[in-house]
Amino acid sequence: MAAAGAVTTAAASYVPRTRDSLLHLLSKAATLSHLTELHAQLLHNGFQSDIATTTKLTHRLFDFSAVHHARSLFFSFPEPDRFLCNVLVKGLASNESPRSAIAAFKRLRERKSIDLGPDNFTYAFVIPAAASVGDVKVGFSLHGQVIVGGFCSDLFIGSALIDLYFKLGRDDMARKVFDEMPERDAVLCNTMVSGLGRSSHFEDSIGIFRRMVSGDGPKVDCTTVISVLPAVAELQDMRLGLELHCLAIKIGFYSHVSVLTGLISLYSKCGDIGSANLLFGQIGRRDLISCNAMIAGFTCNDETESALKLFRELLQSGEKVNPSTIVGLIPVHSPFGHLLLTNCIHDFSIKSGMVSHPSVSTALTTIYSRLNEMDSARRTFDESSEKTLASWNAMISGYAQNGLTEAAVSLFQEMQMSNVSPNPVTITSILSACAQLGALSLGQWVHGLIKSNKFDSNIYVSTALIDMYAKCGSIVEARRLFDSIPNKNDVTWNAMISGYGLHGHGQEALKLFHEMVSSGTPLTRITFLSILHACSHSGLVKEGEQIFKSMKRDHGFEPISEHNACMVDILGRAGKLKEALDFIEGIPGDPGTPIWSTLLGACMVHKDTNVARMASEKLFESDPGNMGYYVLMSNIYSSDKNYPGAAFVRQVAKKRNLSKTPGCTLIEIHQKPHVFKAGDWSHPLSRAIYAELERLNGKMKEAGYQAETMTSLHDVEEEEKELMVHVHSEKLAIAFGLLSTEPGTEIRIFKNLRICLDCHTASKYISRVTQRVIVARDANRFHRFEDGVCSCGDYW
Repeated sequence: MAAAGAVTTAAASYVPRTRDSLLHLLSKAATLSHLTELHAQLLHNGFQSDIATTTKLTHRLFDFSAVHHARSLFFSFPEPDRFLCNVLVKGLASNESPRSAIAAFKRLRERKSIDLGPDNFTYAFVIPAAASVGDVKVGFSLHGQVIVGGFCSDLFIGSALIDLYFKLGRDDMARKVFDEMPERDAVLCNTMVSGLGRSSHFEDSIGIFRRMVSGDGPKVDCTTVISVLPAVAELQDMRLGLELHCLAIKIGFYSHVSVLTGLISLYSKCGDIGSANLLFGQIGRRDLISCNAMIAGFTCNDETESALKLFRELLQSGEKVNPSTIVGLIPVHSPFGHLLLTNCIHDFSIKSGMVSHPSVSTALTTIYSRLNEMDSARRTFDESSEKTLASWNAMISGYAQNGLTEAAVSLFQEMQMSNVSPNPVTITSILSACAQLGALSLGQWVHGLIKSNKFDSNIYVSTALIDMYAKCGSIVEARRLFDSIPNKNDVTWNAMISGYGLHGHGQEALKLFHEMVSSGTPLTRITFLSILHACSHSGLVKEGEQIFKSMKRDHGFEPISEHNACMVDILGRAGKLKEALDFIEGIPGDPGTPIWSTLLGACMVHKDTNVARMASEKLFESDPGNMGYYVLMSNIYSSDKNYPGAAFVRQVAKKRNLSKTPGCTLIEIHQKPHVFKAGDWSHPLSRAIYAELERLNGKMKEAGYQAETMTSLHDVEEEEKELMVHVHSEKLAIAFGLLSTEPGTEIRIFKNLRICLDCHTASKYISRVTQRVIVARDANRFHRFEDGVCSCGDYW
């Protein structure tokens, strides 16, 4: 250290006499103060007009992040050349001043000097600045200038443009630039592999990597392996991961810390935390990045204690942790039971000042949302000093996943007003909210947004659109979109099969399921859950039994609780309650609440009080706080005219202070939602709505309608029972729809609970007497009422 200090002192005291000696000292300067001294010597010796020394000094000032000093030096120079201009643009871009870099580029272009015209290096420096800013208009403008300037075939510019478009969410443009490059080098291909992986096009990322390995493209290098590892990790493709591991050993990249770090993440995400830890132990000098990967690996495998131990070791070693460390420590993958830990991490983030980093606040927002701590999630989001697109996405997604769909839509609209452009993640979250709400008009508006932003090529966005249209009642539009997708993944197939099931189109769902098998698309547990639901809703008992057996026999999937519940539902809805009971008895271990609740629902349809009593006892014991089971059992007793039994069940619920979820029905008229509750008089048109109901009631009775009052309270008069069911929310919404739309217009309503027997019967009669199609979505499925018949076949 003493010798080094002597050298620095000697260099500082030496007075340079020539330009070469000054350039040499500028290259060797180790501190900003030394550079400042050399600047003074430059002025003293009359080199202030020398372009070479000014360029070198500007470059070194940027190396020490002395941005203001470097800018002042540049703009004090009377006649900068293109090389000095490039140093300025690059220096500003690499010192977290991308907007200043773009502004400087524009100022230089405004100068009419031919010598200052941008070259390939200028664009290679300014395009990444536009990517950092996330400005689509600037990005397109720069691309246009590149084309006009004749730099389209430049590999450096091509790589920068590809990276720019991926960061702007314009995957289509990134692919276009890549496809149109006449030649490709490793840097260009690596940028494409990395960008596709970051944009969730994992298969495409791996596809380019495979072509490079096979010789169809530049030779694979260390960066290629590092770039493709995240895509393999996200797909949890252990086999391909092992191949990559072997490839890294074969071509000599295995000891590279970044490769080992990527492999640690890969094995962690594939659930092999032992191999990840073994690789971590093979790193000689661990850097913070590898430690962060190991902490994140422990966390995502629910080994929280190991993650905390490594985190403490980092702190005790004096290593400064960074935001990535904190993000890796937050248990977003397995949040349940970790609220206290989350609060502690939040407190640490506040004390260390890292809570202001967008990635930390976004991760905290995410985990609070997953823990259903929505007040804490929103407070963290609101207190974020810098709201990135990821921050908005986390909060919108949190609302949507917790059923707070109106809050999700409201925040999305606020995001739009804040001039923050959505990306595919935003779109999928808001489409999920539209699907839950049944907000078709909003979903159609989002579809327009998708087209204008060119997001329709994204498979996840397209799949979310299919799901939205299916759940909003437009199954034909959902199928049209499905057919338009060239490369469908398993999620896309599952969404369409599930949509058919929701609408009671069991045969179409079965046909599509067999097409999926023939296509070679890997089946998943969700696939079988979707097709079993479809069989259940359509009464396809034989087909459902065959698929259930083939799930294990032919495809190797052990049925989980949800699959078993579907099988009970298939048997129960068909009236095969004894077979359903035998099936339950054959399930190893405790069947669980979903299965007993499914059986109880079947007992309501087939009026079997004995089996219902047994199922309800299991449910009251395992889930005593769920009011729905008490209501269902009370209704079963009432249907059997066992009014004392019904009263007893209601009394037990009352003693436990349980209350029924209020039923409500939504209808959209002219893109505006209207929500009704039973006996609701809050709507401005209530008088007209009730008058319309009276008129309809008269017409329905003429057609043979009789109110279904068997589940109403037994201690009131029959006339009063009719009045009680007469003002249910479904009927109010339908009456309002009839008043507010032209004759022949289809009416769509959305009920938050299962539609009751009387409203189901009434909807059939209303469709006949008004010659209207009525589409109703309840908690279970869709009902299409047309000319007195329901698509469910009275089977719901």
